Amino acid sequence: MLKIGDFSKLSLVSIKALRLYDRMGLLKPTRVDRANGYRYYSASQLPRLNRILAFKDLGFSLEQIGQLLDDQISPVQMRGMLRLKQAELQQHIQGETARLARVEARLRQIELEGNMPNYEVVLKKIQPMTVASIREILPNYSAVGKLFDDLTDYLQQHGVKADSCAAIWHDTGYKETDVDGEAIVIVDKLLPGSDRIKFYELPALEQAASVIYQGSYNTIAESYNYLLSWIETSGYQIVGPNREIYIQGGPEQDNESYVTEILFPVEKICRN
Repeated sequence: MLKIGDFSKLSLVSIKALRLYDRMGLLKPTRVDRANGYRYYSASQLPRLNRILAFKDLGFSLEQIGQLLDDQISPVQMRGMLRLKQAELQQHIQGETARLARVEARLRQIELEGNMPNYEVVLKKIQPMTVASIREILPNYSAVGKLFDDLTDYLQQHGVKADSCAAIWHDTGYKETDVDGEAIVIVDKLLPGSDRIKFYELPALEQAASVIYQGSYNTIAESYNYLLSWIETSGYQIVGPNREIYIQGGPEQDNESYVTEILFPVEKICRN
């Protein structure tokens, strides 16, 4: 018999950990002295302890290890748990690899510019939303303001509660004229609409690169350039039309107090 301290030294496992394994039923002492509470272990318990440590090294929680140590677990069940852990670790590696790429891209930008960038890019998931919409070919980007005026009038006439507004730009690149623009307003319910005004469920974006811009619409191109550069250098590709969410805005073009979120749906480029 080995006292818990001696067993700890022999197994290179702390006394604290051994007591935890005891409480969780993973490794019970062979004997506990009722008089003084001393725990005693046997050298024959070392294989079971090593198995606990091996499963812990694979990333399993102590609760999961308890299931894996169960004599009733079948080889099929054990393979299933190992396959699940394998998938979990692969997903973690992919996530950390993507994070590493973003760190490297940030370093390259700082090295090129010689200072900290003015914008911060965030990857996020955008939930679906119910919207009222007008989509038209516009003479220029600022003409989207007229679409918002028409939308607002229609919604007020029909008693629809409106929330925030945004624009979706459907062209694949910048255009001087004939811009394919869509004005949308988040609403609380769907209506039949009209030939010009549509109500629909705007789909979710599984992954979008986002940047917040504060300033005049006349100088928003700088934030676009930064975001597009980040997408390219970080190993992503654009997979749909971009959105502008007008967090704080208005009809004036040159207002430095405006706050706009720019979103591009993206996906990681797979490199073989």
